[in-house]
Amino acid sequence: MAITKESTIEKIEVVGIFKCIQVATDTIIKEDGAEISRTRNRYGLSPCISTNIDNKWTHTDTDISSEPAEVQTIANAVWTDDIKAAYKTAIEAKTTP
Repeated sequence: MAITKESTIEKIEVVGIFKCIQVATDTIIKEDGAEISRTRNRYGLSPCISTNIDNKWTHTDTDISSEPAEVQTIANAVWTDDIKAAYKTAIEAKTTP
């Protein structure tokens, strides 16, 4: 009796004006090649991570180096310098008093 576990990307979506990326992965458990369990997980990525400490903004490009190759390819294609700049401007405008 062999039990295996695999993880697959089931869906990658680019959403919104700032090209945020949503990734859905399935974890599949099989026994002797027959699927016995499947769990869906989702996570999202934005063009950058923004922090505001004492009204000083820091924007760091999202690190995608540990993402699967297909997610990296999409992020590199859609997260242009213009998209990143617009995202940073919107984040600051949304949260500035």
